[in-house]
Amino acid sequence: MLLDDSVDRVLRDLESYGRDNDAREGDRARKMLNLERETAELLHILVRSGRRRRVLEIGTSNGVSTLWLAAALQAVGATDPLTSIERDPGKSAQAATNLERAGLASRVNLLVGDATETVAGLDGPFDCVFFDADRWSAPEQLRLLLPKLEPDCLLLADNALSHPQEIAGYIAAVDALPGFGSTIFPVGKGLHVACRP
Repeated sequence: MLLDDSVDRVLRDLESYGRDNDAREGDRARKMLNLERETAELLHILVRSGRRRRVLEIGTSNGVSTLWLAAALQAVGATDPLTSIERDPGKSAQAATNLERAGLASRVNLLVGDATETVAGLDGPFDCVFFDADRWSAPEQLRLLLPKLEPDCLLLADNALSHPQEIAGYIAAVDALPGFGSTIFPVGKGLHVACRP
């Protein structure tokens, strides 16, 4: 089993809540748009098996992917907390509550604000970045992060198959980076994975 029972229980509650909320909610901004479990499991395994220790998440929502990432960092004994950015204060507050419920609140630094502006102010370095917010602004966020990335770095982005036009700019920006290789895993909405060994 990848997760402790207590964390898994919280996640299963959130998965059910997210499905119900998104099915009835017409306003995209009020949807949770959480990762599918199979994508979250892959994300967790990649971070855990790669022994990542300085992880940045762009797009917290109510904390589903955040919980998976924080659990992976806990499993490898990382001392630095996960940094997670969310522009919606309400969703960030939900994430804080959910992290508390799962016993992982101390393992995450939740930041609220515009992702691009927030990224510009971060110090780094990061050895893994998960892009799961506004796909149009991801190329600019990547540009700002480049000097803050560890040489051995993993870049992850959701929605590679579900929103190919929106994510095309990000994928092109990654493809132009020297030393990076990438692929798309056909799980959930498509997870784009790039690494610089």
